[in-house]
Amino acid sequence: MSGTPLVRRDPPRPAGHGAEAEKSRTARGRGALVLGLLGCLFVLLLAVAASLLIGSGQVGFGDVVHAVFDRDPADKGQLVVHEVRVPRTVVGLLAGVGLGLAGTVMQGVARNPLADPTLLGVNAGASLSVVLAISVVGLTSSSQYIWFGFLGALLAALLVYGVGSLGREGATPVKLALAGTATTAVLQALTNAVLLRDRQSYDQFRFWQVGSLSARDGAVLWQALPFVVAGGVLALLLGPQLNALSLGDDVARGLGQRVGLVRAGSAAAVVLLCGASVAVAGPIGFLGLAVPHVARLFTGPDYRWVLPYSAVLAPTVLLLADILGRVVARPGEVQVGVITAGLGCVPFIWLVRRRKLVEL
Repeated sequence: MSGTPLVRRDPPRPAGHGAEAEKSRTARGRGALVLGLLGCLFVLLLAVAASLLIGSGQVGFGDVVHAVFDRDPADKGQLVVHEVRVPRTVVGLLAGVGLGLAGTVMQGVARNPLADPTLLGVNAGASLSVVLAISVVGLTSSSQYIWFGFLGALLAALLVYGVGSLGREGATPVKLALAGTATTAVLQALTNAVLLRDRQSYDQFRFWQVGSLSARDGAVLWQALPFVVAGGVLALLLGPQLNALSLGDDVARGLGQRVGLVRAGSAAAVVLLCGASVAVAGPIGFLGLAVPHVARLFTGPDYRWVLPYSAVLAPTVLLLADILGRVVARPGEVQVGVITAGLGCVPFIWLVRRRKLVEL
């Protein structure tokens, strides 16, 4: 009929077509994330191999293989790998996993993209506790520092959360950041006051404070390993809860989350991870801040994937930074804490300048 508009009718779709398409897209996205994580693991293995191969002394690939699988104590190259580079690499793996996961959990629970163990006072608390252990108690072995590192990290975390929880609104991201900054300043002042009065403690502490993977006691690695494993498992289990918590406390409660229990579990994971990491490698800055944001470039905001990506990317970055420190100032070395600070300031400035990202 003339003047009657023609209406195009699409063929009927079978029931459930939209749900099946959504499931297909989800499966493809999950598959890409799994492949990306496997790729990151492969890069980590390359970084481990490079950490064992590169450094001072004449060490070949054969020396590395034999030192790991069939060591000859009389071979000088294998001795260097077994006694120096293997412990150094293990320290990098433990500290990297701990700091990467701790920074991710902190950013999730505080809803603050600039949160990390340094900003919220955890590293400063561990540092002050180690200084007191050296100066007052008279400890000299790094295997003994770990317990004081845990104690200092725990007390600092409790102090920051307690101060940040004061008031009607409770522990908001802004209040936690301000409380962490103030706590860090106080603890660093106390640390400097102790060191200025005890030169011997300062000489011993300064090699630990700069952040290093070298010359670490093998005993402390075995002590730190179960704490990193326990804290890492707890952090990975918190992924769904952190997703809900990132929407706000009220929304999280509406979704059935027990916000107080999630925060307590997050605090326990952070204390375990930071205490062990700081004890074995010293207070290494910027790693826990920058790596979670790098992980989000691959995964998006889903903490179920951000956490495992951070656990793989952080030790990779730390080992590569350590390797860079070995080669830039030969025959000497630049400690890894200096390298990470120099590289980490770039993403920190970038994050601060992105005002939409840091609005709390």
